[in-house]
Amino acid sequence: MLRSRTLVTAVTALTVLAGTPAHAGPRPGLDLDRAETHQHIDGFGYSIAFQRATLVHNLSEAKRAEVLDLLLDRRKGAAPTILRLGIGSSTTDVYDNMLSIQPNDPGGPAATPNYQWDGWDGGQVWYVREARKRGINRFYADAWSAPGYMKDNGTDANGGSLCGLAGVTCASGDWREAYARYLVQYAKFYQREGIRIDEIGFTNEPDWTAPYASMRFTPAQAAEFVKVIGPIAEQAGVDLACCDSFGWQQSDAYAQAIEADPEARRHLDLFTGHGYASPADRPLPITAPVWMTEWAPSSVSDGWNEAWDSGKGTDGIAVAQRIHDTLAKADASAFVYWLGSSRGATAALVQVDNTTDSYRVSSRLYAFAAYSRFIRPGAVRIGVDGTPAGLAVSAYRNADGTEVVQIINTSTETVRTTVDLRKPTAYLTDSTHKLEEAPGLVTGHGGHPTVELAPRSLTTLVSGHPGRG
Repeated sequence: MLRSRTLVTAVTALTVLAGTPAHAGPRPGLDLDRAETHQHIDGFGYSIAFQRATLVHNLSEAKRAEVLDLLLDRRKGAAPTILRLGIGSSTTDVYDNMLSIQPNDPGGPAATPNYQWDGWDGGQVWYVREARKRGINRFYADAWSAPGYMKDNGTDANGGSLCGLAGVTCASGDWREAYARYLVQYAKFYQREGIRIDEIGFTNEPDWTAPYASMRFTPAQAAEFVKVIGPIAEQAGVDLACCDSFGWQQSDAYAQAIEADPEARRHLDLFTGHGYASPADRPLPITAPVWMTEWAPSSVSDGWNEAWDSGKGTDGIAVAQRIHDTLAKADASAFVYWLGSSRGATAALVQVDNTTDSYRVSSRLYAFAAYSRFIRPGAVRIGVDGTPAGLAVSAYRNADGTEVVQIINTSTETVRTTVDLRKPTAYLTDSTHKLEEAPGLVTGHGGHPTVELAPRSLTTLVSGHPGRG
């Protein structure tokens, strides 16, 4: 999603939210149910589409290095494990546009393609290379629209539909296969750069018409196109993702259309949804792995906000709660935030100002990093019993055996409880701590130490010694 107003994986977990005051002494403890496993975790990420990578590139060398560390580094930054790229459809590469690899009509859908590749792709090739230097190797590329000449409205913006889909007739002919091959060619260009695109998506918010790059698909049309592009993507060795609906509940219709079509379901590798029209608060009705591939709070009224807890939707604690719900309520295997960096009144993790060669960091970055640094790809979410009122708790087991418990204290009181972890390391994120190690929060020995949870905070507990039970 691109809007000036920013509209509206092995580890396992279970969640309870409430809101009553804390007791003076330790409350009944958190017990991990290690036999209760939920979804696997593929990772956490954000988008670098619509020229946002160029903002970072255009900083001075020193500032660029600092921002790259903030956005990519495992130990001191956001620590993403997934990047979402934008597949261009525009005839220009000005800011907020993404240049097409075939800007002009080659002469119809059956004509020999006239693909063009600049090796830059709006800064995304450069950014991906920087990410790979830091161990990030999962890249999902998504198209917001087909080029205008492939659509019934003649432009890549303002919705419109792909020519040749059921119910869409164009004088230029049926562009479905040509569009499928166009998308796969994009992945091939990255392969030429030595970069593997793991998944490609052919639509972004197919149920939302936007004044920028956008294209409509009904659920039935989405299932239809999955069957067109699926064999082509498989032959190229690229997984197929769909459907990036505008809202989580709105995703139901797309999931059901694909799930009801055996051929479409066979070709789909990953189901994707967004969290704008409705939040991710329950699982979706599909058997494919599910990712949340875009959400950010609206910055229309908030403007640029760095606060952890100021009562605004763009606060860090609000983002932490969204990540928690996406994993623990919706069973998503990945959480992909909208933008890592942007400019102006943005809800991105980092604000970049090229005119002053400066940047600012929001508490949203530390909320994101609290999950992404410690819950690694291949983790599985596990169960939690005995969650005290006022807490949102989820637990995960990484492939290396380390266990992670994420605890959001939504109350305004300090809460003390015990937790079923051996010798955990505690990290605190709140209004005065930026994902900082806080050894004083954990006291006691054995398998159930006491942890003190600051008001309106996120406490991350990491144990390298799995407990009993």
